[in-house]
Amino acid sequence: MSANKLTIKQVANELGVSTATISNAFNRPDQLSAKKRESILAACNDLGYFGPNKAARSLRQGKSNIIALILPDELDYMVSDPVASEFIEGVAKTLKTTEKHLLLFSGSNDSLNEIIDFVDGFICYGSPRNACLLKQLSHLNKKIVTVDFDIEKAPSINIDNKEAAYQSACIALEKDNAVPVILGLRLIAENKICTIKDKSLIEHESSIAHRRLDGYLKALKERHISIGYDRIWHIPENTYRNASLAAKQALSLQPRPNVVLCMSDVIAMSVMKEALSLGIRIPDELRVIGFDGIEQGQRFHPTLTTVQQFSVEKGQKAAEMFIANSHKNEVLGFKILRGESAPKLV
Repeated sequence: MSANKLTIKQVANELGVSTATISNAFNRPDQLSAKKRESILAACNDLGYFGPNKAARSLRQGKSNIIALILPDELDYMVSDPVASEFIEGVAKTLKTTEKHLLLFSGSNDSLNEIIDFVDGFICYGSPRNACLLKQLSHLNKKIVTVDFDIEKAPSINIDNKEAAYQSACIALEKDNAVPVILGLRLIAENKICTIKDKSLIEHESSIAHRRLDGYLKALKERHISIGYDRIWHIPENTYRNASLAAKQALSLQPRPNVVLCMSDVIAMSVMKEALSLGIRIPDELRVIGFDGIEQGQRFHPTLTTVQQFSVEKGQKAAEMFIANSHKNEVLGFKILRGESAPKLV
């Protein structure tokens, strides 16, 4: 008898018991004596039968206990990103105390059709890169929690990215005669590192990068500091390699910037590495601001002034909202970490 094709009826016939007895041994142990159950499970194991089809049962019950976590980009990139990995950690911490399981899904996919019937719903971390996937999410009749962006009628978790960026920029601009540049993330529809001069901004309504840009520009405007789009960089992926290339370009400008506002800690640390290699003194000649609050930034020398957004806690909250079937939007707090890259002026 082939184990790959065994059905519960075949196993029952082989063991000379009813299908109900087999089912109870796996799913309702209270219906059998301990000795009887152990005997049946051992016999099933010898046959290579490991229980009724759980996937089929889940479909019948309309519940799989599987939550799909949609990450905005390719999985290999996202799981290596320190902020995304902290968020995933937070979701996993909450789910490990439940019977629910986590499925990671890339936001670069065209469609959810391969998984839509097998999951109870979705936690969406950041707006998916593929616009078709975002459109499909907007029309799904499944439970959805969004993080760092919004879908109509779905509960969301955000921080006030504009205010956080504004407060951090104000720190960098305490010094007189500021000559700023901004190193941003995914501001335009380009896969190369470049300035946003003569380019159209993308996803303006849903993008957290644009909220951060709004905050930086607000701080500059209040201080009557102008900045052209030729001094605002677009970095397509939050990697050290990309950030280092952008940093080299920005620090070669004339006049050379003395303030760099960065939309991630990875970018900020790359700027500091490049500046130090050029002999530029931080913070005397260059003040650097990050965004995220990852541990690496606080171990770096000089330590990083940044926005801490508590990504682990954000992941925990997203999972809690999903489990509780919450319909409320949540705006979480943030904290400004004042490091040596932009210390308070005496």
